[in-house]
Amino acid sequence: MNSGTHLFSTASGRGDEPLALYIHWPFCVSKCPYCDFNSHVRDGVDITQWKAALLADMAHEAALLPGRTLGSIFFGGGTPSLMPPALVQSLIDQAGRHWRFADDIEITLEANPSSVESARFGDLALAGVNRVSLGLQALEDDVLAFLGRAHSVTEALAALDIAQNRFARVSFDLIYARPGQSLADWERELTRALGFGTGHLSLYQLTIEPGTRFETLVRRGDLVPADDDHCADLFDLTRQITAAAGLPAYEISNHARIGEQSRHNLTYWRYGDYAGIGPGAHGRRGNMATERHRKPENYLSAITRNGNGLSVERPLDPETQAIEALLMGLRLAEGLDLERVAARSGIAQSALIDDVATDRLIGLGFVQREGQQITVTPQGMPLLDAILAEVVAIEPAAVA
Repeated sequence: MNSGTHLFSTASGRGDEPLALYIHWPFCVSKCPYCDFNSHVRDGVDITQWKAALLADMAHEAALLPGRTLGSIFFGGGTPSLMPPALVQSLIDQAGRHWRFADDIEITLEANPSSVESARFGDLALAGVNRVSLGLQALEDDVLAFLGRAHSVTEALAALDIAQNRFARVSFDLIYARPGQSLADWERELTRALGFGTGHLSLYQLTIEPGTRFETLVRRGDLVPADDDHCADLFDLTRQITAAAGLPAYEISNHARIGEQSRHNLTYWRYGDYAGIGPGAHGRRGNMATERHRKPENYLSAITRNGNGLSVERPLDPETQAIEALLMGLRLAEGLDLERVAARSGIAQSALIDDVATDRLIGLGFVQREGQQITVTPQGMPLLDAILAEVVAIEPAAVA
């Protein structure tokens, strides 16, 4: 183990906190026009080969993170619901051999709500998955077609019903701020979604990501995104409706009943340790940032060559750790503890934030501070990027 990683983990107390494990399955049936995730369409997938590769990659991380308690596993993608349940079970079982499982371990799998994939939900539950995140994305068939989704609303709701009967916890995604979507349109759709009784919703504004088909359409003038003011109004409406329904926002785009928050994602936002395996997966191992090869074929070659899929293993200087912790933690409704950030990064509390800018933003009602706890208010959340630029005082370390 890298000695710096060990010292950081011990000194910061990270070794006492639950570890998260992210497993990336990169394959999809088709590529959605808005998607910039590391997803790939292939004619065939050698499951035996991929099982061996992912198990080897997991073993590499486990050797560098020994003795930890695993608080969550998250199968992301791509489309993990295309994985054979037996492969999912093998990966969960092996994780249990490498680490102790927390008594309440959260094991999430992202799933498309197609009839083919929902038919696997029973076997996935038996494999150990106890939380599923469904990519519904919209509750109108014409919008699903616009978003390039392969399922219908009828199919999606049938999958949601099966999921809620098979898994202890269920979440689903919706995309809003779509071209031409009015406040009334979104209010009707979101109100309907809340009526399904699901304990967690991920509600994302449509963003035009570089390299996607939607970006090409915008460049050509064939697609006009919603303007910023309308997006801000939709964001405010989303928070009002979800809070009134008992699913307040606990992060910018995530809403949950009390106790239903995604523990895995909270590990990211609270700047805890997480091991990331599979093509393109990122990880934070103490003071080390890790990345895997993105292209599936390159990832498999790296496994054969090195016994792991790493493409980057980079030490993080104290300044970078502090900046990352601040940027992630201020996304949360609970905010962050500056004392904790200082202890983890080694940067003095007095150097973390700009007190003058913070006091001004407090006066405007955009930020709250109680002792060492700093929080962006609901009024400030739509302006988060601008607030971060003013509040975060620490500068990245100079590169020699």
